[in-house]
Amino acid sequence: MFVTHYYENKTSVLSQLLVKLPTIEEDIRIKGRKAKVTEVLQIDDNQFHVKIIFEKIPKKQPLKDLGKKKR
Repeated sequence: MFVTHYYENKTSVLSQLLVKLPTIEEDIRIKGRKAKVTEVLQIDDNQFHVKIIFEKIPKKQPLKDLGKKKR
């Protein structure tokens, strides 16, 4: 069992107790968001820091006003 801490930049996102460690370039889901593993650092015998990058979600553009608003 490994204690795994996930970080985006320097912000802690999640800590988990895992049997299998994620690999570099692996796609994972954390809190419903897609992320890609960029680096795995071993701190102790069973403690690891995993650096990730979340996928950017483009914001939807609002529809242009069509004139009169319907009630």
